[in-house]
Amino acid sequence: MHRGLVDEHEFSKLIETRGEKLLGLLHYLAGCEAPKEALTRPLLGELLSQAMQLEEVLDSYDAGKNCRWCVIRSLTAAVKSFSDISYELIHIRNRMSSYRLLPVAQDFAAATEETLAFTAGILVRVGREMVAKAQALGLNVPQGENVSEEYEERMPKGHLEHGCETRRAETVAETVATLTTGFLNLASGSEGVRAASNAKPEDYPLCLAASLREERLRSLEFHFHNLQSQYDTHVSGTESELQDRDLIVLRGHASIVFHLLKTATVFAHYYERHVNKQRCEALLAMPQVVEREALLSALMNYSITFIDQYIGSAVNLCQEMLQRYAEVGEIEVAIPKYRGFHVRPSTLVAKLALHYGSKVQMRLDDQVYDAGSSLDLFRANEKINAQKRRWLAAEIVRLGLVPAASEGLDIVAIVRNVVLSLATQGKLIMYEQPLELPDTLCPTEGTLLEKVTNETGRLLAMGKIDIGTDIKACFIGDKRVLADIQLLAEFGYGEDNFGNNVALPDKLAYLRR
Repeated sequence: MHRGLVDEHEFSKLIETRGEKLLGLLHYLAGCEAPKEALTRPLLGELLSQAMQLEEVLDSYDAGKNCRWCVIRSLTAAVKSFSDISYELIHIRNRMSSYRLLPVAQDFAAATEETLAFTAGILVRVGREMVAKAQALGLNVPQGENVSEEYEERMPKGHLEHGCETRRAETVAETVATLTTGFLNLASGSEGVRAASNAKPEDYPLCLAASLREERLRSLEFHFHNLQSQYDTHVSGTESELQDRDLIVLRGHASIVFHLLKTATVFAHYYERHVNKQRCEALLAMPQVVEREALLSALMNYSITFIDQYIGSAVNLCQEMLQRYAEVGEIEVAIPKYRGFHVRPSTLVAKLALHYGSKVQMRLDDQVYDAGSSLDLFRANEKINAQKRRWLAAEIVRLGLVPAASEGLDIVAIVRNVVLSLATQGKLIMYEQPLELPDTLCPTEGTLLEKVTNETGRLLAMGKIDIGTDIKACFIGDKRVLADIQLLAEFGYGEDNFGNNVALPDKLAYLRR
């Protein structure tokens, strides 16, 4: 930590020395007529390294808060950001053919070239401004001679011979299950980012303030990188990789999404930190090197659009792979104790089945339901409620809660007493206290007992009361999906006895998105 004010002359000499390499490279770029063709990975790597080093020195002296040096600090940040993005774009351009990417709606190669031309143009404008500002500050700016020769990237065609022995690994089914479920969970976690791909240009700033914040994109970038690393550590070069070539395709999609997220993160970072921020007069007086609308367009129409498209195509691939290696089993779990398969439990179970793309059935007594359809599961309540009504009638009779004589008795009062008596004994739950009964009774002929049981059945159907059940259902399908259904059932299908949300375990976090 530096105490007191630094001597301006000494500081200028320090920046001149530490920034010499960067200024020389920028002087070269500033004079390039075809900047996209001039960019190579060695050159961009050097730009990124030198910009990071100079930025650290500038920050050590609070240059961003000094009107004499804040422009240099801002331009250095632009060099760092757009050399980083440009490096990623060249990597994508060079590697996309080896990623075995599935077809998407738009021309990815053309969009990559267009975005690279955009970032290259920014680096040229930044270079011109940086050179002009450095000269205005009295700094020596090297001419950047022989840069094109020094940083030329010569890449011989072909690849090295694959001589390493194939490693043994888990069975193909286990490998596929691990990677595909990992990708599907990340795809679910990316829903907010993917949805932003449909936004209109006038809504782009709102997206940046919500689902496309830098920290959210950086978190997704980290998790997709982890999935890629998991593949490279446990699958690359194994027998499993040779036995199912779709694994390599999946790896390519995890990689391309990771690299696209890296570009999106830096775009968002630059927008939040340098474009969408109150700037001092010195920065406002500087010509605009990055146009706000153009930056947002590159982020949304390139990074976010293709993140969405490549995740979407890989989701279908993952679901197909899971079905190919499905191990069919069955489990028996308790149905939701109260209210049965109403909206929330039905929706969660269906979402779970659809998440994996697997066919799962639920069998209740002699009826079979499609677990991937919330409406079909909701239909099971007819059978569940019928059992509840039969139990309720039998319990009223067993406990002798209805008087034998009926003359002069208030049936509404009797119904209320029956409900309160059963609730006191813990045999049912009341969702409404005090219990309000309908003004008119069911037009039912019959004995007092029949009228009372019909009324209590109506309260059950109206959702004013409910009965806990120990009814169990059988789910049949892929064992991996059944494991999540088992876990969901253990957590009450996401609700307590009164229908309030309860936290689900991390493994089921995708159900809350």
